[in-house]
Amino acid sequence: MNAAPLLALDGVHAHYGKSHILHGVSFEVRANEVVSLLGRNGSGRSTTMKAIMGLVPPTGGQITLRGRDITGARPHAICRAGVAYVPEEREVFANLTVDENLRMGEQRAAEGVTRWTVDDMFAYFPRLKERRNTKAGSLSGGEQQMLTICRSLLGNPQVILVDEPTEGLAPKIVAAVGECIRDMHRKGVSVVLVEQKLAIALKVSTRVCVMGHGQIVFEGSPQQLAADDKLLADWLAV
Repeated sequence: MNAAPLLALDGVHAHYGKSHILHGVSFEVRANEVVSLLGRNGSGRSTTMKAIMGLVPPTGGQITLRGRDITGARPHAICRAGVAYVPEEREVFANLTVDENLRMGEQRAAEGVTRWTVDDMFAYFPRLKERRNTKAGSLSGGEQQMLTICRSLLGNPQVILVDEPTEGLAPKIVAAVGECIRDMHRKGVSVVLVEQKLAIALKVSTRVCVMGHGQIVFEGSPQQLAADDKLLADWLAV
């Protein structure tokens, strides 16, 4: 018998004002999975992440974490329940140093949850260690992305939502981000990833969901998606 999902969306709808963005999104994330949400811009991927995190209150359906209903809960409550969020906007505390930003993210780990440390973060991204006393607002875009990922991991989440982590980054940093995501998986953290670069998503994911017009139009393995030329052309080709 399959274990119950860690995170589950069942028929989730969401609106921005009068615009109906999500049309009954349903998928599950189980323990120790990396699930990528793929699709063209405007397909609803980022809105799905924000709905999970409580930043866009769902207008229908249900979201559960370990069987507990978190639909429409406040973002801070969802964070404390074990969900971390790395937004596309790379939000950092600009007037605080790298070290202070990292300390802001620290939370006590729940029993049985991987505990991450600042030293772990510096091992992933040595550049942050070099700049630990630098104000975050002075960092490059790539460095801010590293910092945001690390600050979220220091909350010791059970599932982490990562939105477009490699957008605009140099290839070397892209590789480091990919390795960090793979290590989250190896250490038992579930990941929901929005990623525009298909090759990266297929490499790090255990399962992929393709979105179109605010719905899930495909769910399966990376290998199944890579082999389906029609699906790729219909929903992912630019």
